[in-house]
Amino acid sequence: MKPEQKRRVIVMIPARYGASRFPGKPLAPIAGKPMIRRVYECAARAGRITDVRIATDDERIREAVEGFGGAVVMTGADNRTGSDRVADAAARMGLAPDDILVNVQGDQPVLDPHCLDQVVEPLLENPAPEMSTLAVRIDRPERIGDPNDVKVVFDASGTALYFSRSPIPFGRDPETVFDTYKHLGIYAYTREFLERFRTLPTGRLEAVEKLEQLRALEHGCRIRVVVTDRDSPSVDVPADIARIEAFLKQQGQG
Repeated sequence: MKPEQKRRVIVMIPARYGASRFPGKPLAPIAGKPMIRRVYECAARAGRITDVRIATDDERIREAVEGFGGAVVMTGADNRTGSDRVADAAARMGLAPDDILVNVQGDQPVLDPHCLDQVVEPLLENPAPEMSTLAVRIDRPERIGDPNDVKVVFDASGTALYFSRSPIPFGRDPETVFDTYKHLGIYAYTREFLERFRTLPTGRLEAVEKLEQLRALEHGCRIRVVVTDRDSPSVDVPADIARIEAFLKQQGQG
């Protein structure tokens, strides 16, 4: 990359058709648009982003994305996780080692674009962490026990200690007052780190919790957690669509 060129910051949205709990989820209509289109359009509004791509191995998703003018990178079908698919797509694009990839989940159709700018910031520091992600304080106690909302704890410098589908931390004494943080499934890392990440064996805790970020922790990698005040509700099961459509209507976007 030439010195005068701006460092590329590319949003990559991994999308697969055959999700076990919700087959065809990326193409599910939300207020008249496929979910993957809503995610794409949200990501494209972020200030630091130079490009947005959908990474998929499915022709139905490719056709839908190209139908609304989006850009697609076709990947292999054997990627273990979304991060592995992003690494696959980055390699096929021939990106530079220090290009930044932002992994945005394809099931966050009301993503706030400012969140993407926030998650990129740590990777522009010197020294930079190996990857960064986002968390938001949970303000509805009933969500703390929901395994679909992944929780995260981090140290005083903002480095992740652990991610879990269970409530963490757990207050031993009932009167203890503390905040619980939900992990937003958005990651930023360099192409160079992703190439290393995809060669690591699946971690024991990663296999137990089904959380790809635990592979990085289990192999000694640092993850910076940026606390945001902007939640990004996800669509985990078909019933969640009504909740998202109600939110969009409330915001005048229905």
